[in-house]
Amino acid sequence: MIDVKTKEFWRATAALGAASLLIFANIYFPQPLLPLFTKEFGVSETVSSLVISVALFVLSVSFFLYTALSDAYGRRNIILIAMALGTIGTLAISFAPTFEWLLAARVFQAAALAGIPVAAMAFISEEYQTRAMTVAVGIYISCNSFGGMSGRVISGILTDVWNWRGAFIVMTVISLLIFAGVYFLLPKSRHFEPQPFRLKEMLINNKEHLANPTMALAYVIGGLHFLVFIGIFNFITYYLHGEPFHASTAVLGLLFLTYSAGTVSSTLAGKASQKWKQTSCILMGIFCMVLSILATLIPSFPVVIVALLLLCFGFFFAHSSSSAWVTRHAVKAKASASGLYLTAYYLGGSLGSVYFGWLWPAFGWSGVVVGSLLVLCVTTICTRALYKREEAEQSYTEAVHS
Repeated sequence: MIDVKTKEFWRATAALGAASLLIFANIYFPQPLLPLFTKEFGVSETVSSLVISVALFVLSVSFFLYTALSDAYGRRNIILIAMALGTIGTLAISFAPTFEWLLAARVFQAAALAGIPVAAMAFISEEYQTRAMTVAVGIYISCNSFGGMSGRVISGILTDVWNWRGAFIVMTVISLLIFAGVYFLLPKSRHFEPQPFRLKEMLINNKEHLANPTMALAYVIGGLHFLVFIGIFNFITYYLHGEPFHASTAVLGLLFLTYSAGTVSSTLAGKASQKWKQTSCILMGIFCMVLSILATLIPSFPVVIVALLLLCFGFFFAHSSSSAWVTRHAVKAKASASGLYLTAYYLGGSLGSVYFGWLWPAFGWSGVVVGSLLVLCVTTICTRALYKREEAEQSYTEAVHS
């Protein structure tokens, strides 16, 4: 088993992190370009945001298939095939003559890339020591945020100095280089045992996970947090593009440098969960999100940037903790448990554009803020329920060892 602070740990974790970087750089690459798509293709803000929300929806529904495929054909194989097909999708987007073409290419790209998170989380659960697992998950999620940040920043800058089609071609080249790195770094599985592709068994495992109140609450928390996060970042581009900010595409791309706070907080969450309850860590993340969202109401660009830094810190701190909760509490069919969490997570993200797409035109940015706070009230209640479960577990463990 892979243990912390070993050469094998850093090699495997670096490879999984690079794969994570590739998927999230590609998935969120178009986000700063949404106002540009609105103008070039003559579509509304809500329709333009489908470039993000449809991709997230496709990711969410594709995880079910990849859970079974990775169990049958191996984690490493699925990761490499998904990276290759996803890169083809990125190239196809650069040639899109219509918005419909662009959306179809995004569907293909997302369906391919969905294999990476499922296989990566299953690889970690099988190949890593327990104490190494939470650290690896924290680093992996840090790369999620870094990938999303770098993709958005690169797309914004390249589009301003060149055009958005050229930006996607550059992203294709970057993806090919990352693929080569993962191919040479990611070790073969030692503890993977192939299983036949059994759709019925997969559905039964998923049903059992959903019937477990503890797991179901963690899925709700992850999905609703991502709903808020994606909605904020989708519509913050329109908020800052208009009065009184008038931010350019390059500035909107640089806006996502705030994701660097998430890169830090994900790693910190992995370490914090070894000292405090995971549910306490989730609640800390929610508190940061609430403060940050309220701060965006102050009509000052520097204040909004600081608020987004705090939002990213809190969101990824909470997400890393809730994801690790699922990995830790899944007593069987760990790949299915992780896959369900990812399904709920991205399904929530895909609904963010629909939820906020109604609030933004009707109530503007204040509506987005109030809508976000209402959702966070729900996740706070769910987390408190998990907190009581975690206290009961701790009391039982102390009683057994006393």
